[in-house]
Amino acid sequence: MSDDPDQTAWLVRRLRGGEADVAVQLDRMYREPLLRFCWGYLGSMEEAEDALQEIWYKVLTAPHVPDSFRPWIYKTSRNHCLNLLRHRARRKDGKALAGASQIAASMTGNLTKLLQEELEERLRAEVEALPAAQQEVLRLRYVEGLSRADIAEVLDTPESLVKSRLFEGVKRLRDLHPNLQDT
Repeated sequence: MSDDPDQTAWLVRRLRGGEADVAVQLDRMYREPLLRFCWGYLGSMEEAEDALQEIWYKVLTAPHVPDSFRPWIYKTSRNHCLNLLRHRARRKDGKALAGASQIAASMTGNLTKLLQEELEERLRAEVEALPAAQQEVLRLRYVEGLSRADIAEVLDTPESLVKSRLFEGVKRLRDLHPNLQDT
């Protein structure tokens, strides 16, 4: 994804002006990270792709697209995925929610892969043991790369609470893994 806020702002202005074709450019910029984001909630790439189509429909039909597009699209995506999960729970046929990290490392060698998988599985289990609110802010910050202010906007919560959840989550993981580097 391009982190060029000027380009995104320019595209959003054009989208507001009725130029729906700019949605293709926004899709190119945001598709991969939003797919990963939705996949993290839904646990299925097929469901994530379907969700993303519905999210882009919401973007195109939104009466107002805000200047702060990046947090807005993540918030829209999060709300859509949570609604899908609530619907899945009501139907009682849902699948387990995916783990915190779903991106496999591209390392070579069988022993290296085995060791990496073991470490990832331990870290995944430790992240999943964190309260859901801490898991969510950690994923938004360290997987999706959102700022604390953007996360606060996505979650409709004060930035001080985001900071606190990040601090507590990272502290707990560092207590379990003292070799984790500052990021």
